[in-house]
Amino acid sequence: MKALLVEDKAYIRKGLLNLLKLIDSDVEVIGECESVKEAVVVANACKPELVFLDINLTDGNAFDFLEQTEHLNFKIIFITAYEEYALKALKIGAVDYILKPVDINDLELALEKVKNLPIAQQKQQIQTVKSVWNDDESKLILSLHDTFQVIDLNELMYCESDKGYTSFYCSDGKKHVVSKTLKTFEDQLIMANFTRPHQSFMVNLTFIDKYDKSGIIHLKNGKKIPVSSRKKEQFVKAFLTINSD
Repeated sequence: MKALLVEDKAYIRKGLLNLLKLIDSDVEVIGECESVKEAVVVANACKPELVFLDINLTDGNAFDFLEQTEHLNFKIIFITAYEEYALKALKIGAVDYILKPVDINDLELALEKVKNLPIAQQKQQIQTVKSVWNDDESKLILSLHDTFQVIDLNELMYCESDKGYTSFYCSDGKKHVVSKTLKTFEDQLIMANFTRPHQSFMVNLTFIDKYDKSGIIHLKNGKKIPVSSRKKEQFVKAFLTINSD
């Protein structure tokens, strides 16, 4: 595989090159860059199949580089220091990364994984990383049993809480359950056009078909959700406001 090494610290680049020689991989480094600007030029000229990509560069970050090279098809192994926020984004996206200083075993594992990963699948994972990195308010990150699930709040119909668990129901029919209370997500959901008509429910106002004055919300998929008496006035106000726009 023809590889491009994008890392702003020379000693990290040198160490990575030495490790690649030691493990006798079929990776051939065809270029080294330390900035976004330089990396874009070299990537366009050399068309690498693999890019070792540092998160933070001298004139920007990895996503600046990726935006300017999205027309190219290459696989990516991220390089990062132990930065909590960067690691959170990478783990949620399930993309391959190696920590500085680079460990030979970690490098071998990352190469093994990335070689068998379709480019289209990795690009989708990287979009998830980018959303988390940019703190995209239209996305909700759920920590499930063994994975992180990204939910587009525009496609989330409603949430239901029960005994410390919250279920998320999406317009594509998928359901996700987390062991957290609805209160945990309330602030972000309210910012995303949700209302809480009942202690056990939060509803996306755009998915409401009609409201029965007896206290029942009818969603567009046929689901009926109760409105508690003490939240009725607040709900009706939100419902009428959105439907008068």
